[in-house]
Amino acid sequence: MQTTPARSSRIITSRRRSAVSALGLRRTTSSPSNASPSKRSLPTEESTVYDEDEELDDLGFVVSLASDLNFRDVPQYMEYIRNRMFSDMPEKAGMNSTRIAEVLNFRKSLPPFVTIAHVDALSTSSTVVEREIAELAKQGIVRRITIPHRGVGAAAVGDGIASVKEWHALVRRDTGLPNDLKEKYITLMSASATSTTISGSAFTPAEIALLTGTGFLTSTTVLSTTASAFFASPGAASLSAISTSGSRHAAGSLEAVGGQHATQHMHGGTSLPRASATGTFSFSLPHTGMHIKLLVDARNHLLGILRKSKFRAAPLDVLRERWDGGVSGSNAERESRKKARREFTGVLPGRTKKWKVFYGMRFEWVLEECVGAGLVELFETGSVGRAARLVS
Repeated sequence: MQTTPARSSRIITSRRRSAVSALGLRRTTSSPSNASPSKRSLPTEESTVYDEDEELDDLGFVVSLASDLNFRDVPQYMEYIRNRMFSDMPEKAGMNSTRIAEVLNFRKSLPPFVTIAHVDALSTSSTVVEREIAELAKQGIVRRITIPHRGVGAAAVGDGIASVKEWHALVRRDTGLPNDLKEKYITLMSASATSTTISGSAFTPAEIALLTGTGFLTSTTVLSTTASAFFASPGAASLSAISTSGSRHAAGSLEAVGGQHATQHMHGGTSLPRASATGTFSFSLPHTGMHIKLLVDARNHLLGILRKSKFRAAPLDVLRERWDGGVSGSNAERESRKKARREFTGVLPGRTKKWKVFYGMRFEWVLEECVGAGLVELFETGSVGRAARLVS
């Protein structure tokens, strides 16, 4: 008969722990000893065990995402946010050269715009940030950008700031503007450092046409004041105006056929009324609308992932994996072992929504946007690390 050292001693080892040790799995030190087996952090070589049928423990709300960062001023926040918006292009992207060029050109064309919500997510005090932004605006270092009807309160995607230096550089590089108009625009912009609007009388009609065409001026007149108009299809507001105008105005008048919207949906008609030199305009950056659309779509996608969870919450590792789409290439050593076992190693990045729709936007970046906007909040679980949940 043979005896083992375990049987000769009085130390009793549970079968569960012995099985785990035999498989070469590791336990994390952060899991509490009294936690239920389904909530213990018993990660395999891939990820931590997470049971979606059980609600996550809440051990405390995460106040700021910048607890381990040392920012001295708002320009540092802006640089940090802009430099971390997108992931690097992977070696095996699964995209042809045309698509790669399209992704890179799209990123390059985005304006130097940062939302206030994103800055608040990284800062420890939104009040301090607001004071500093106001002071920097007076000094002509940053400029506040306010696009109306793009959300309410902290969730507004049209409330942001931009570097004045980069703004001026964009104006000077634009080939569609004459040099004298560029200097005039910069001079007027510097003279009204804290104002987001300017009277149309400051420019001639020809200058307004050039500035609005290049995206450096936008009319403050909007077709609809409803918050939902931002998510409506193009021209929806004007179609509504045309459909109701016949019953509200006298027959034979311009108002009876839609007024200013009468030619918008006709062949050859314009999409917007002609700019008037007597109106009010806002200083703007080219492609700001494209930037906001990308931001809104990314926010909605992350919120949609959370809504699919049973308790409208999930660990950050799980959310990151679902945002990335289970791409390959994240861990070369792990993938080599999977290939040796002939197991699935993930899809190529170019086939995921992260790259097809969001041009490689990083999960951490959109998470910070949602946290700063008050749409998502973070909390500690004690078993699977930090988690995120929807704010009801």
